[in-house]
Amino acid sequence: MAKTAARQKTTNYQAHRTDDHNEIKRWAEARGGHPAVVDGTEILRIDFDEPGGDNDENLRRISWDEFFRIFDSRNLEFLYQDRTHDGKISRFNKFVRAGSEDEHR
Repeated sequence: MAKTAARQKTTNYQAHRTDDHNEIKRWAEARGGHPAVVDGTEILRIDFDEPGGDNDENLRRISWDEFFRIFDSRNLEFLYQDRTHDGKISRFNKFVRAGSEDEHR
């Protein structure tokens, strides 16, 4: 019961889950993110433009249509955070299986 109560209490720094395409696209684009996959796979990522940054994964940008085709076919949900605990805009995100108990607190 405590777990249910904790889920109902929402603050800006807690993670949220969604499968809503518009919400995912809005969140990503507001942070400069683009839909991507790890090259040679269908592992989804949000690619953030980081001028001069070293990305340890070989990401390939794809269209939002392709991104959501993969997202839906794999029965995923988007786990994300709007703000960090100290109020800064967060880029935390993760793809989880729909209905799984994977949460970030």
